[in-house]
Amino acid sequence: MHHEMTLITTMAAGLGLACILGLLAHRLRLPLIAGYLAAGVVIGPFTPGYVADQEIASQLAEMGVILLMFGVGLHFSLSDLLSVRRIAIPGAIGQIAVASAVGAGLAVALGWSLGAGLIFGLSLSVASTVVLLRALQERGLVAEEQGRIAVGWLIVEDLVMVLALVMIPPLAGLLGGEAAPVEAAPAGIAELGLGTVGGTLLLTLVKVSAFVAVMLIGGSRVVPWLLHFTAHTGQRELFRLSVLAIALGVAFAASEIFGVSFALGAFFAGMVMSRSTLSAQAMKDTLPFRDAFAVLFFVSVGMLFNPHVLIDAPVAVAVTVLVIIGVKSVAAYAIVRGFGYDRDVGLTIAASLAQIGEFSFILIVMAEGMGIVPPEARDLVVAGALASILFNPALFRALDRRRARKAGA
Repeated sequence: MHHEMTLITTMAAGLGLACILGLLAHRLRLPLIAGYLAAGVVIGPFTPGYVADQEIASQLAEMGVILLMFGVGLHFSLSDLLSVRRIAIPGAIGQIAVASAVGAGLAVALGWSLGAGLIFGLSLSVASTVVLLRALQERGLVAEEQGRIAVGWLIVEDLVMVLALVMIPPLAGLLGGEAAPVEAAPAGIAELGLGTVGGTLLLTLVKVSAFVAVMLIGGSRVVPWLLHFTAHTGQRELFRLSVLAIALGVAFAASEIFGVSFALGAFFAGMVMSRSTLSAQAMKDTLPFRDAFAVLFFVSVGMLFNPHVLIDAPVAVAVTVLVIIGVKSVAAYAIVRGFGYDRDVGLTIAASLAQIGEFSFILIVMAEGMGIVPPEARDLVVAGALASILFNPALFRALDRRRARKAGA
C-alpha cells in the first residue's frame, strides 16, 4: 500500500514537515522559505529516517515552478519598471555581471568548466522575489522610492533569468553539458550555414519569438475574454478553474507546440492575464494553490541538498555565501550611489538583494539535469540560499535601527 500511494505520502510528509518547520522559522523571525528548505533536507536521501520519493517530488516541483512563474507574470508591471528604468536596468545588469563573474571565478578555482562557472555565477546573482517583497511589505517600503527601485531591479533580474532559462537548453552542449537532441532545422535556417549550435540557437529564437507573438497578439485578447466569460457565470469555482487551466494549459502548449519551457509558458500566461481587470481576483483566488505547490517546490530543492558539503567543502560554502551577501550588496550599493542616490536608498537596495531564492534553484537544478554543473554546485547554491535567507532579516533589522536613530536625532 505504501508504494501504491507514494504521491500521497510524499505530499503529506512534505507539507506536514514544512508546516512544522515553517512555524518554527516564523517563531525565530526567519523567512518561511528557510523552514521549507529544511523540511526537504530532513526527508531527503542524505539524512537518516524517512526518504520521500524523489521522482514524485520532482514532478511536484515542476508544478511549483509553473505556478511560481505564473505568479511572477501576474506581478509583472511594465509601468513599475519604466518608472525606475534609469537605475533599475543598468543597475541590475551591472550587479548580475559582477556577481556572475565572481561566482564563475570561484567555480573555475574549484576545477569546474567555464560553462559550469557561468551558470553557477548566474545562479548567485538573482534575489528571491518572495523574500524581497515580504521584507519591503513588512516595512511599508514598496511605495517608497527605494522600494520602487528594488522592485524594478527585481523585475529586470527576473527577465534576465527567464531569458537564461530559454537560452541554456540549446546551448547545453556548448556549455559542457549534454547537448539536446538536434532537431531538423527548416530549409531556410539550414541554408544559412550557421553550424549545429548556431542553427539550434536560431531555431530556438524563432520558436520563442513565435510563441511570444501568439501570446501578445492572440493571448492578450483570448485570456482576458475567457476570464470575463467565466466570471459572468457567477460561479466562483469556474473562475478559479479557468485561471488554473489557463496557467497549466499555456505552459503545456508552450512546451508541446513551440518547444519552449513550462516556465516561459507560465510566465507569459500570467503576464497576459495581468492585463485583465480581473487579474487581481485571479491572483487572490489562485494564491492558495500557488502557495501549496511553491512550498513543495522548496521542499524538493531541500531534498537535493547534501549537508556533507558543509564538512567536505567549508571554504567553498563560505566564499559562496560571501559572494551572495557581500559582493552582490557592495556592487548594488556602489551602483546606486554612483547614480546619485543617497546612502539610505543604497543600503536598502543592498540589503534587499543580499540573498538568493527560487530562480537560483530553478536554474541550477536545470543545469545539473543537463550535466552542465556538478552536484556540488547545487549543494553550494542551496547552502548559500539557506545562509543568506537566514541572515537577510538581520540586515533589515540593522537598517530599521538606523532609521530609528536617524528619526530620533
